[in-house]
Amino acid sequence: MKNIALIGTGRHGSRYGQHIFRDLAGVELAGISRQSRDLGREQANNWHTTFYENWRSLIAEPNVDGVITVTPPALNLEVARECARLSKPLLIEKPLARNVKEAEEILRIMDAAGVSLTVAQTLRYNPVIQALRAALPGMGQIYSFYANQRLEPSTLTWHDDRNAAGAGVLFHTAVHVFDALKTITGLRIKRVMAQGRQIHAKVLEDLVLVSVEMENGVLGTVDVSKIGNARTGRFEFVCQGGQLHGDQIHAGLEIIIGNTVSERRSFVQEPTILHLLQDWRDFLEGRRPNPITGKEGLSAVRVCEACLVSMEEQRWVEV
Repeated sequence: MKNIALIGTGRHGSRYGQHIFRDLAGVELAGISRQSRDLGREQANNWHTTFYENWRSLIAEPNVDGVITVTPPALNLEVARECARLSKPLLIEKPLARNVKEAEEILRIMDAAGVSLTVAQTLRYNPVIQALRAALPGMGQIYSFYANQRLEPSTLTWHDDRNAAGAGVLFHTAVHVFDALKTITGLRIKRVMAQGRQIHAKVLEDLVLVSVEMENGVLGTVDVSKIGNARTGRFEFVCQGGQLHGDQIHAGLEIIIGNTVSERRSFVQEPTILHLLQDWRDFLEGRRPNPITGKEGLSAVRVCEACLVSMEEQRWVEV
């Protein structure tokens, strides 16, 4: 039985807590920590665990076998330092850090201590993303792609706070898309040209369009936003043998040959966090490799930061 400490049990972190309490065999919550004491104590009571006002005290508990942090990324480096010092494996919710410098420091600290680091790029576990990955090799050479992730305006105040968030939709939305593109195609993003706007946000970008060049000369466009009251998560690939389309939010996939949809598939949405937690548990128990390494999390952050530089300097930026 693995005892896991959970730091950050707000809107997203509470999903981790619910899965560990209700769905994840072989794992128990050793304790939780969050800023709101009243809500934290209530959650701890509901999940039959202990609330800690100080997250450092929680990590230091002798029975803690691993740590999950689901907080604004400003805290990630501090949590990583403490986990490295105490030799506690760490799972960090994406993005890995607020910038490349902090992300590289997190990797350096954890590697030097010989402590494992996993990054929760959970979109990889979406059934449409997995189906696109499986179907793409059968479509022949890839020439171009289009991807979007459009969400409703954020209601979290820290999403428009540069110190807490690092950046806007690039680090908190596009980071998913860039990692998913690498997962689907196996190709690295080489350079980017980005434009961004603040529509509802006052400080950080909430609308970004990115021109992308990948390995093998593949060209594409990434469109991410939190501005309209509707959601899509679409991926389209133009290939030698036809087109492959999928929407990870609306759970559908299409293969188009000529002017005909030759195949159309629907999927049942599954809890991606739970699948990641199951793989992470198996990794901690030595039954599988690290599901998503720190280096993979760093790669996505590198693309996001290159987009920020491109937006500021209005030029193509190498990743």
